[in-house]
Amino acid sequence: MLQFFPDLFAPKVTTVEIRQTNQANPQAATGGVGHGPVSYADAVNVAAPAVVNIYTRTLVQQKAPLKDDPFYQQFLERRDTPQRQRIESSLGSGVILSPQGYIATNNHVIDGADSIVVALKDGREAMATLVGNDPETDLAVLKVELNDLPTITLSDSDSLQVGDVTLAIGNPFGVGQTVTMGIVSATGRNSLGLNTYEDFIQTDAAINPGNSGGALIDAYGNLIGINTVIYTKSGGSQGIGFAIPSNLTKQVMQDLIQHGRVIRGWLGIEVQELTPQLAESFGMADTRGLIIAGIFRNSPAHIAGMQPGDIMVSINKQPILDRRSSMDQIAKYKPGEEITIEVIRNNQALSLPVKIVERPRSRS
Repeated sequence: MLQFFPDLFAPKVTTVEIRQTNQANPQAATGGVGHGPVSYADAVNVAAPAVVNIYTRTLVQQKAPLKDDPFYQQFLERRDTPQRQRIESSLGSGVILSPQGYIATNNHVIDGADSIVVALKDGREAMATLVGNDPETDLAVLKVELNDLPTITLSDSDSLQVGDVTLAIGNPFGVGQTVTMGIVSATGRNSLGLNTYEDFIQTDAAINPGNSGGALIDAYGNLIGINTVIYTKSGGSQGIGFAIPSNLTKQVMQDLIQHGRVIRGWLGIEVQELTPQLAESFGMADTRGLIIAGIFRNSPAHIAGMQPGDIMVSINKQPILDRRSSMDQIAKYKPGEEITIEVIRNNQALSLPVKIVERPRSRS
């Protein structure tokens, strides 16, 4: 039997099929073009050279431990007690937006720094000067004097959609330039209590300490935002990060370079959301509107005749949506522009022309 039917007594062999990617044509393994990307290396190669590391140093005066103690003050005042000094260092990221050396970063990255050093991916380093900062959006602009600087291309952040691929580039924890991937989780995030003006892109691309001021790019290497802050309970990334949109970054940067400050429109009013209960008390069926809670003396609103208790229902014929979007809309008008505010007063609609002035700079 063994001689005539050897297959009956041969051990069974399981055949395993292994598909190996054709290195000459890697798309063949995924079914060709249109069946999903396999690498974002091209996007990273385009954007990464324009993302820099930022190192800051701040000189801090240390008081003597007993200097504030009333008992010991009588002895300390009799002699000069030298104050101790220590240097605090911090790190962050930034993005080169122009070949002239202008760099966008977060205000909290450089706030209070005595010296700022910018390190490029190609190994070059340079001292940076602060062109201007805007705490109300947490943005700042630096400038370095270097030749042949790589720059990044800005994309229209208003065209972003939830689900778009995002890549975050920065220097988390000082380990060196790092790239993480995610998607746009939401757009237009506000009312987070972080800045005066908020219009954040939310992403689940990992953002960690040191990523602040770095680039959030699309799948083609274009800048769509400046990484700013994360929501976390552990101190590390938990999939909820926020970035300042590129359109807002561009507008703030241009103002800081040209004027040294961000120019915003101002009416001089304090407003309150119109809740269903308040709307009912005013005899209104619609809750779209803002109650004028206060008016600054001699402000544009005061001069135009607006009164506390008025209900603002539209700005230049654009209906009020919510407090945040309405205040942002007013801020976008240039000083000297005249707009029309429609209010309801004693169940009567009034259209009041108001001349915008520049918003006073925040003292914070």
